[in-house]
Amino acid sequence: MMFMGRPPVGRFAPTPSGRMHLGNVFAAMVAWLSVRSRNGYFVLRMEDLDTQRTSEEYARQLREDLLWLGLDWDDESPPQSQRGEVYQQYFEKLQDLGLVYPCYCTRSQLHSVDAPHLSDGTYIYPGTCRDLTEEQRAAFDREPAWRVQVPDRLWKFRDLVQGGYAQNLSRDCGDFVVRRADGVFVYQLAVTVDDGEYEISEVVRGMDLLSSAPRQMYLQELFGFRHPQYAHVPMLLSPDGRRLSKRDKDLDLGVLRQKLSPEALLGILAHSAGLIEKPAPISARELAAVFDWDKLSTEDICLEGKDLAFLEG
Repeated sequence: MMFMGRPPVGRFAPTPSGRMHLGNVFAAMVAWLSVRSRNGYFVLRMEDLDTQRTSEEYARQLREDLLWLGLDWDDESPPQSQRGEVYQQYFEKLQDLGLVYPCYCTRSQLHSVDAPHLSDGTYIYPGTCRDLTEEQRAAFDREPAWRVQVPDRLWKFRDLVQGGYAQNLSRDCGDFVVRRADGVFVYQLAVTVDDGEYEISEVVRGMDLLSSAPRQMYLQELFGFRHPQYAHVPMLLSPDGRRLSKRDKDLDLGVLRQKLSPEALLGILAHSAGLIEKPAPISARELAAVFDWDKLSTEDICLEGKDLAFLEG
């Protein structure tokens, strides 16, 4: 860890594209508990790069839901949709380093059966456009995305929940996009800049984002930011093993607030995650006083039938 001996600076960075569901609440709860249990500083950030799907109304609902749960924050950073000029400055740093290049590959080319893929189906970019000549680039009649070149190097870190994790960006990912063809900066660059400028020392988020950490660590190094401590918490699953999602409107706060007190909801989540012995009502502040990373489940959390039935009423 690069921030040893200092109170933690954590954050919750939701996408305001709908009402929070139970999985979002769980990630927010753990991020908040980790910081508040050590008298740290908590930042809220709206990750609204995709302005077609996000809205200020959803952001307002997110703030209200977090406060209803007792998950307050010390600062709210500007939403990503307002930070395009800042991201451009860091993009130009990559240009100055000679590490970015235009990519004209189509989605169908990237996902074709002939393209290299990992066992989970994720494609590995083979560097198709890395060495195109100016004449070859001029022959395309479309705007390119921009990729950053990655080194043949192993990135290793110890996650607070998942333990040791390692990835070679060259072999497991390939050069990755930092700006889309429409000019929008992508998540990997934006989140790295936001976390770095706010000196976020602890990133707590869902397990589904674990594989993105090495890409962000690479950009952190290029931009001169310190690496935060990562904690990728398990996903919440329904009894049939399906991941709870915003898309499926699983147990969103609009429904849950009509049925439960915030203490009852936090108690169910804390018990399911192993933080308390019984699913008894408990406030966020009371839970912070007994929070311990060693108690948290490292496996995906399958909600018990009785808990889900209680939540659904």
